[in-house]
Amino acid sequence: MTRKIIIADDHFVVRLGTTLILESHYKDVKISCAESYTELTEKLQTEQFDLLILDINMPESKYLSMIGELKKIQPTLKILVFSVYDNDIAVQYIIEGADGYINKLSDENNILEAVQQIFETGTYYSPEIVKKLVSSAKKNNPVNPLETLSEREKEIFDLLVKGYGNIEISNELNLHLSTVSTYKARIYKKLNIKNTVDLVRLGDKNQTHKHK
Repeated sequence: MTRKIIIADDHFVVRLGTTLILESHYKDVKISCAESYTELTEKLQTEQFDLLILDINMPESKYLSMIGELKKIQPTLKILVFSVYDNDIAVQYIIEGADGYINKLSDENNILEAVQQIFETGTYYSPEIVKKLVSSAKKNNPVNPLETLSEREKEIFDLLVKGYGNIEISNELNLHLSTVSTYKARIYKKLNIKNTVDLVRLGDKNQTHKHK
């Protein structure tokens, strides 16, 4: 049986290297590639795949919301997130519906192990990610990405969600404008978001969890 894999990553070297690793291990495999989120969705709408190896930072990325959108296009598609972010970010994507996560710094054997486990069992979670998922389940409380923010970052996050601009935040908290910009960039990086829409969505989710 020929397995069909699509690699979505904007870096040619990553696409080529991953393709070579997989083709050297699997005899019956057909590999396609996409350089952007738009190209990825177009290909998924025209061809069925068994596995998607997904770089969450590629052009036009929608970050967390991508997982649900891609599963709607192909409900049986297995999604292996391929990123340099830490396990806290990985857990967020798994909660959204990703079937596994592997760090881009992993060696060839780890990549092959992840792909093989997804083909055999449907999922791939490293021991560290399993511990975080179990811990979250025991607390009956989903992992909240906002917990990674410092108190000052949370203050600025809340103001951003309310629609405050950098100048208004600067005046409200008595901070230099450049300091606000630095905090904002740090918040976006920690939460793995790209725009205000993602930021507001996270804010809404946080409010929902508080009132449950």
